[in-house]
Amino acid sequence: MITDLERVQADVVSEPSADQQYDSQNRQSTDEIVNLPLPPRLPGLPLIGNAIDFSKDHNALFKRGYAELGPVFSFKLGPKLATALIGPEYQELVFKETDKSLSMHKTYKFLKALFGDIAFAVPPETYFRQRPILHAPFKGGKMASYVQIMQLETQSWLDSLPDEGEMEIISEFITLIQHIAAHCLMGKTFHEQMGDEFWAQFVDLVAALDPLLPPNLPLPKFFRRDRAKKKLNDMLIPMIEERRKNPDLYDDFFQDFINSKYEDGEDVEDDILIGMVLGLMFAGHETTLGQAAWGIIQLIQNPQYKELLQTEIDMQLPLNTPMTGKVLRGMKHLQWAVDETSRMYPSADMLIRQAERDIEIGGFRIPKDSVIFLSAKVSQSLPEYFERPTDYDPLRFSPGRQEDKQHRFLMSGFGGGVHKCTGMNFALNEMMVITALMFQQFDLSLITKNTSVSNAGGASKPTPTMIRFKRKKEKS
Repeated sequence: MITDLERVQADVVSEPSADQQYDSQNRQSTDEIVNLPLPPRLPGLPLIGNAIDFSKDHNALFKRGYAELGPVFSFKLGPKLATALIGPEYQELVFKETDKSLSMHKTYKFLKALFGDIAFAVPPETYFRQRPILHAPFKGGKMASYVQIMQLETQSWLDSLPDEGEMEIISEFITLIQHIAAHCLMGKTFHEQMGDEFWAQFVDLVAALDPLLPPNLPLPKFFRRDRAKKKLNDMLIPMIEERRKNPDLYDDFFQDFINSKYEDGEDVEDDILIGMVLGLMFAGHETTLGQAAWGIIQLIQNPQYKELLQTEIDMQLPLNTPMTGKVLRGMKHLQWAVDETSRMYPSADMLIRQAERDIEIGGFRIPKDSVIFLSAKVSQSLPEYFERPTDYDPLRFSPGRQEDKQHRFLMSGFGGGVHKCTGMNFALNEMMVITALMFQQFDLSLITKNTSVSNAGGASKPTPTMIRFKRKKEKS
């Protein structure tokens, strides 16, 4: 019986590779590409180029480059040449060329250092072998049960708050979203077993996320990452071994995960399982944290729209009314508020690829091995697509406007094409549940007046922000 791997190998022998086809069919265009100009380059410092500006605020760098040089421009990260592409046309090109003329795994070595040989950090053939397992938590009609768990965990947190007081929203949301991710994606037993030590090590792991520095540099944050990775491995291996010996004792997704096999029938290796578990915790926690917090902050900052949302909540989700998927789908002002936060503050505000060969983009030659950056933050703020793009205006998503529908690839915070984030609906529903329940049960006001973006440690999020809260009383 021929295996999938053998079939791939047979195809390689019997047919020319993609590169060979490209060379034979497009030699003339390749010669033309060589003669194209390079993209205009932002000036930078000797040796390090634009690395400091990139580390401080990559979105400010992308915005400046776009304003000065246009939608295709280059800059230097040390000795490495990088190209930024701004706008939905270029996002479409990049998503369609991923795994063809553009590679993804070569640019995500910093994720490999955290989670191992999984997902975007591995070559396409390995990724597509893993993909059915990684996507399993988000398939099969599981969202309805996830919404119930999101409500359960959020309500438990809200019940733990005093009737009035002050909170720092980022630190509060860290714990809440950890609980939601663990409970939804791995099951109740896993959630209960993962105590404070697990999450302390997890925080040290993801705090080492750094797309710029080589992940093997002898830096304190990388030492902490490696120690945390070993401790997390030591925690999870006994759990996996015990569950392999007693599979009938458990009926949750973590057990389904452990029981999963590749399509060729082989067991998934323990180190790959652990990487997938940690990767899913990251995807279900780190990338949602910032947007969920921004959503609350922006609504408080914009009382006129908050009043529209509050009226919708009072009508469709009055006090002591449980959340359901049907109720959630009917709350359009809530959906548009979450969409607007995703537009203005995408957690994945930067996507990265690498050119596998010299390619032409926008009339310029992008040299082989160049790193290519997409900026969702800048592209989703272009005035030719979004009216007053710096204003908070969820109604831009309402019928009759629908500014996001002008181009299929205009909104790219969750990626696009074959690699579009499969957990997008999970993240959006999570933000909607948290937002709806908070405004259902509490009056909220800001103490911190000047919140800004922090890119320190993991995905972008708001800087620490204090909020004053007071529990609502049911009207008699």
